[in-house]
Amino acid sequence: MPNAALEIAELRAALAAQTASAEAAQARAQAAEAELAQARALASCTEAMIQELKLEIAKLRRDKYGISSERRTRLIDQLELQLEELEAAATEDALAAEAATAQDEASTVRAFTRRKPARKPFPDHLPRERVVVEAPTSCACCGSDRIVKMGEDITETLEVIPRQWKVIQTVREKFTCRACEKISQPPAPFHAIPRGWAGPSLIAMITFDKYGQHQPLNRQA
Repeated sequence: MPNAALEIAELRAALAAQTASAEAAQARAQAAEAELAQARALASCTEAMIQELKLEIAKLRRDKYGISSERRTRLIDQLELQLEELEAAATEDALAAEAATAQDEASTVRAFTRRKPARKPFPDHLPRERVVVEAPTSCACCGSDRIVKMGEDITETLEVIPRQWKVIQTVREKFTCRACEKISQPPAPFHAIPRGWAGPSLIAMITFDKYGQHQPLNRQA
């Protein structure tokens, strides 16, 4: 009987040792998984920062040397799209790393900081049009009319006013002389293009769109 009790104790000790070993292996696996997720998030963040710096360099070069071709504009647009995709991937990897770290609170993983894109406010010189949504007259929960304003939330939306077109009619009245029967009339207005119908402002706009914005004439038409 004492031998059976000793064997049972030994089996219990071996089982406890195996359980502890399995738990330690599982903890190491979770720690490794958290470190891997953290490394992926750090790599994604680094790649996004590199693309952001490339985009800033391209914009600075364009501002310094001017818009020389449509290829540079397309390159900047492509870099902006890649940057948005990389930022989204970096955010997903960061969330995955946080979830993996939360599962293994005992593991210590090196933290990192990532610059989150922030929306810049619109310039102050732009005119503001305030549109106030009609306030409720009663409480939406209980229906009481004893409601008091406690603040407001403002959502800004950037809009543009379309181009306005107009036709300028220059009237030149004709006069006839009863003495010599000659006709008198003021001279025709000056046009930048002889016998043309486009005014100076319209010609300037078309020229800027063609050479400054790289818009061909067929698209403007």
